[in-house]
Parts: sequence; C-alpha cells; structure tokens
Amino acid sequence: MLATAESCTGGMIAAACTDLAGSSEWFERGFVSYSNAAKTDLLGVPGMLILLHGAVSEPVARAMATGAVLRSQAQVTIAVTGVAGPGGGTEAKPVGTVWFGWQVDGVLHSEVQRFAGDRASVRMATLMHAIKRVNELLG
Repeated sequence: MLATAESCTGGMIAAACTDLAGSSEWFERGFVSYSNAAKTDLLGVPGMLILLHGAVSEPVARAMATGAVLRSQAQVTIAVTGVAGPGGGTEAKPVGTVWFGWQVDGVLHSEVQRFAGDRASVRMATLMHAIKRVNELLG
C-alpha cells in the first residue's frame, strides 16, 4: 500500500494516484501537510527539526516519509516539501527547490531537485518526479 505526505503539491500526487481505476487496491491515504503545524500534527515531524533545518530540507522530507508509514497502513510512502513560488525562495533554497522522501519496505531514500518554471510547472514536475522515482524504487 502507498501513502503520500505532501506539502508544496497540496494533494496533487494523491489525486494523480486516485485518478487511476483500481487504485483502491494499492493507495491507502494521503496527508496534505502544507503548514509546519500540519507536518507536526499529522506526520509527527518534530518542530525542532523544522526550526533547525527549515520545512524545505532533507531531514523534514525524510521525517515526513517516515511519519506517513507510521500513521498509515502503507509500506511505501512519497513525501514532498518545497518552494513552488512565485515567492518564498531564498538564496539557499530558491523557487523550484523540492526535497523528496520515499520509504519503500523500511528503506528510506531522499533527494533534492530544482525545477524551473512557474508555480504550476514546479508542482507538476514534482508530481512527475515523485511518481517516476517511486516506480524505480519498487523495481
């Protein structure tokens, strides 16, 4: 079973999964944790982790992926947290920066991507990369 933990995509990955007929056989649930408080409340991401590293960071993406496993019946999770724009970027984390976390059968994976374009483009690229990579991890 798959669960999603989404920030910058606001549920787009879960929606793309449930657009597929038969997804109830493999899609368990989606968490939309857009705010920092939601990351903590819904997924158990420690507030101190967000304070130390920022919401858009590897530790937070990994904690989101782990939290989604712990708070669902899924064995596979996709987590995304990023800066979709047009505002909110910094020199260290410009618009288009997205951290990904995947947990597949107890193994945690993470990576960062930087996508070009406007808000819609960044969000769509995030969706596409998240799905592509989870498929690769599943073999």
